[in-house]
Formats: sequence, structure tokens, C-alpha cells
Amino acid sequence: MNGTEGGESRAALPEDPCQVREVLGIVGDKWSLLIVRHLSEGPRRFSELKRAVDGISQRMLTVTLRGLERDGILTRTVRSVMPPHVSYELTPIGRALRGATAPLLEWSITHLTHIDAARAEYDARPDTPPA
Repeated sequence: MNGTEGGESRAALPEDPCQVREVLGIVGDKWSLLIVRHLSEGPRRFSELKRAVDGISQRMLTVTLRGLERDGILTRTVRSVMPPHVSYELTPIGRALRGATAPLLEWSITHLTHIDAARAEYDARPDTPPA
């Protein structure tokens, strides 16, 4: 739906809702958002990202970086030195994504202890099937 509704301006949506779902699936996963968060501080090398993103495997980091590069979220720069120096940096679209997802990440950090407590309470109930 285009135009305004209730005084709010709304962006036009693509005709194929599968496109939106595909992009949300790529940029909405936990690894992508954490990588984007760390890249918001400036360019990073692979090893720096590996250390910064707790729990990510080398393979998952590689796959996620490739996907983000393919989608135009970040750029990969290779410098011809020995050993080769590869760095990753957010594009303008990537910086916009960071701005859009920063509140979600901050909310997550702020409410993590409450969520952990709620999960423990839920899991302790005798009528709850295992997760």
C-alpha cells in the first residue's frame, strides 16, 4: 500500500513480498546484526571480527561476511601485502542498517537478564514441555 494512512508516510513495498522476506532473513539473523554492530566502529579485519563476535565459527563468519558483501551491506578490501591484508567496512546501506537495528540490539542488552529469568521460570514449570 502506498501513500499515507493516518497521517504517516509509508514507503512503497515491492510487489513480491518474498523479496522483503528474503532480505529480512539475511540481515535479521543474529550473526549479521552483530557483525554490522562491530563494523560500525570502523573497518575490521577478519581476525578482529572473529574475536569480537562471541561464539561465531570461522565458517559462519566467512559465510555471513560473503552474504553481507553480496547484499551491499559491507565492502571487502584486499591490500596486496604479505600476508594479504583483508578488511571489511560498512557501506552507506550498511550504516543505515546499523542505525535501524541499534535500538533492537540495545533493547536486547538491556533486557537480557529479564529474558534469562523468564526462560528459567518457564523451564522450571512442571507442565512445560522441554524446549
